[in-house]
Amino acid sequence: MELKMVDSQYYLPNDIGISALDCGEAFRLLSPQEKMYAHYLSRAAWYGGLAVLLQTSPESANIFVLLQKIFRKQTPAQLEQVATTAGLSSEEYQAFLVYAAGLYANMGNYKSFGDTKFIPNLPKDKLDALMKASQAFQDQPSDMKALWDSCSCRLYSLEDRQKQLGLGDKGITTYFSGNCCLEDAELAQKFLDSKKLSAYNTRLFKRENGGKACYEVRLASAVQKDCAVEGECNSCCGSFNFEDTEFTVKRGDYAPLMEKVSHYLDKAQTYAANENQRKMLEEYSRSFTLGSIEAHKEGSRHWIKDKGPIVESYIGFIESYRDPFGSRGEFEGFVAVVNKAMSERFAKLVSSAEVLLPELPWPREYEKDTFLKPDFTSLDVLTFAGSGIPAGINIPNYDDIRQSEGFKNVSLGNVLAVAYATQKEKLTFLEEEDKDLFIKWKGPSFEVQVGLHELLGHGSGKLFVQDDKGKFNFDQTKVTNPETGELVSSWYRGSETWDSKFSTIASSYEECRAECVGLHLCLNNPVLSIFGHEGQDAEDVVYINWLSMVRAGLLGLEFYTPESKSWRQAHMQARFVILRVLLEAGEGLVGLEEVTGKDGKPDARITLDRSKIHTVGKHAIHRFLQKLQVLKSTADVEGGRAMYNGYSAVGDDGAHNFLRLRETVLLRKEARKMFVQANSRVNGDSVELVEYEGSAAGLIRSFTERFEEDAEKLEADLLEMSKRDSPCWC
Repeated sequence: MELKMVDSQYYLPNDIGISALDCGEAFRLLSPQEKMYAHYLSRAAWYGGLAVLLQTSPESANIFVLLQKIFRKQTPAQLEQVATTAGLSSEEYQAFLVYAAGLYANMGNYKSFGDTKFIPNLPKDKLDALMKASQAFQDQPSDMKALWDSCSCRLYSLEDRQKQLGLGDKGITTYFSGNCCLEDAELAQKFLDSKKLSAYNTRLFKRENGGKACYEVRLASAVQKDCAVEGECNSCCGSFNFEDTEFTVKRGDYAPLMEKVSHYLDKAQTYAANENQRKMLEEYSRSFTLGSIEAHKEGSRHWIKDKGPIVESYIGFIESYRDPFGSRGEFEGFVAVVNKAMSERFAKLVSSAEVLLPELPWPREYEKDTFLKPDFTSLDVLTFAGSGIPAGINIPNYDDIRQSEGFKNVSLGNVLAVAYATQKEKLTFLEEEDKDLFIKWKGPSFEVQVGLHELLGHGSGKLFVQDDKGKFNFDQTKVTNPETGELVSSWYRGSETWDSKFSTIASSYEECRAECVGLHLCLNNPVLSIFGHEGQDAEDVVYINWLSMVRAGLLGLEFYTPESKSWRQAHMQARFVILRVLLEAGEGLVGLEEVTGKDGKPDARITLDRSKIHTVGKHAIHRFLQKLQVLKSTADVEGGRAMYNGYSAVGDDGAHNFLRLRETVLLRKEARKMFVQANSRVNGDSVELVEYEGSAAGLIRSFTERFEEDAEKLEADLLEMSKRDSPCWC
């Protein structure tokens, strides 16, 4: 019998890049008060980030606890002797360390970028032998055996449904109980809208009662009582009948973790630099205590007003990329220090925003009434807890606040420095003569793209809304649709939002719009001079930015699942759509051909005619960007879906066989880097930074030392929460 090899996309390779996120210098420059503030915010972020284990897969929390118990007793170096005696080769032991590091870095056993499962790259019996020979197992054989048995099957399983995250038969999700499908998600969204409740901090559980479906909406909160408690007038909890279906709203999801988050936010308040920070933390703490998104919004309002702080942070259920329905937020928390030199460039970009916005291809009525100048800073990350670390962020995600009160942008400088350093031999799909230029300008061009994407991409455009009282935020008797020339005939009503309306495509569509804004505006010389690029250098930055985008579109195919015809990563789908738009523009702007590599295996080449970027390229992006904005502004879900899904389709017909190209991309893909983050520790009156080496062992040690003070209780809480919900996933 032939053993079927497991596809390498479900392993993390032994030589995966692991780098320490350098923040030592940034931390040293803080005052003692700022260090204390950063320390307690980091503690809140790390404890809250553990909720991601419970938001990812049924087995993630158990695997995390198993690893913590093993490595708390023996460091990776000490465990190596045990592994050798247990019969593991050095490659197999390294594969185990890489798996453990991957689980910590992704906060679960699914990749945060791409949502595919990863399993250990060593035989199960070898891992079994290592577990049983470990000190933790020797000390507590029955507990450890029960823990290993609870997750060892799922840990290795690659059944079709378990290969990726998704809803119903498309994949695994713990945002919904296992018996939920898209129709349940849609009904629940209507119910939440009717109650003016946000889905961000919720999960949905469905059960049968006398042959009828009834639903439980569970809010993340430290408080577990459903009645009103001190500090709130009335509770949103209770049982409700909606469209002849019973809905119950309850509190207490991730309660022990939310309690820790609130505790540390309260401690951080003592060290706040100003009243805005103090009020912001007070509201956040209230939000995690009571499960109130309204309180989180209030905290976000104070956060926006806290302009130019030395220590910047944000925390909560923020990004909805991993909810298959697109409206529930994954927990994340970050703490970072402002990089003053780079921030000055971003401040200049903010000052130029009002001159640049009219350059965008939609009519004036489709732009916000006033551009609310945001804070835009470059930060060095001290702590980023959650499933992964982005390069730039534009928050808050609440449409009503963004439209009328503002937002903030951040670019994460020390993340960019590490994430986009590329070796020439690992550069795929480019012509040889493009490679040196690509390596030279990839960093600087990405910095420009991130700046434009976050500030003028996510920060631009207006949503047409008619509120509950019937009042419009635009003149419906005059505003026309530039695509048809007719009066605008659709808009958002009442509590409808971009996420609730465009649901499953909202994240990727919005990333696509922001990426297009970056491509469009980087063609402006004044923008390039803000970042210090003039003359030939400026032209090279534009060329590499556009080349980078079309190459990313090709690389994006790794994140498409042909079996379910679905995309697993919002940004990569967006870049593939842009590649399709630029290929469709024709006139030799973009070339994409299948070739045979030097190794005799299938390869591909992507080229861009730099002489046509300012003409053919600009025209194509201009047209497409206007369509994206008009469909978004007018809440035209049907038109938006048809267009976006059309460009997102991956087929084997037409000029390019994208399904075959996907195989080539998988053959030559490079694993995403992982980051090792420092810990902070209070020592008397001061705070010290504990840094680790950039390796799998360093990443593991950073996590075992992160939760030392209450490890036993924390692990028991995680197992209890995991066990309580385990019947819901079958």
